[in-house]
Amino acid sequence: MPRVLVLHGPNLNLLGQREPEIYGDVSLEKINQSLQALAADAELEIEILQSNYEGVLIEAIHQAPGRVDFILINPGALSHYSYALRDALKAVNLPAIEIHLSNIYAREEFRQYSVIAPVVRGQISGLGAESYFLGLEAARRWLQKAQ
Repeated sequence: MPRVLVLHGPNLNLLGQREPEIYGDVSLEKINQSLQALAADAELEIEILQSNYEGVLIEAIHQAPGRVDFILINPGALSHYSYALRDALKAVNLPAIEIHLSNIYAREEFRQYSVIAPVVRGQISGLGAESYFLGLEAARRWLQKAQ
């Protein structure tokens, strides 16, 4: 069964509490529960990790080859400056999609550029929690075509 790694970056553990007018009022726990249910329906195995530490996310990416087939990543603010995270994604050469709850292109200027975007298959942003669910569906379709 295809396996998807979902990585949540810094501050996403505060979803539902942190700036709900920007990020919505859905908790990360609720998003993860929905992802697990959707993955089961799609016959995908799913592994989920949230960390506020860049190195933990990088290590998870380094350990992904041979264990997972696809990565969904919401790098949070790391999107805008973490060349180390970018390089890890590029190095493992696994298909990946970058996820954002808010529309980063309608926000502050520094948030409108992602160093991650050039090394992933695509990016989904601005649709709240639905961004994750659409990302999982895109991963399912990608994996189905790859078989």
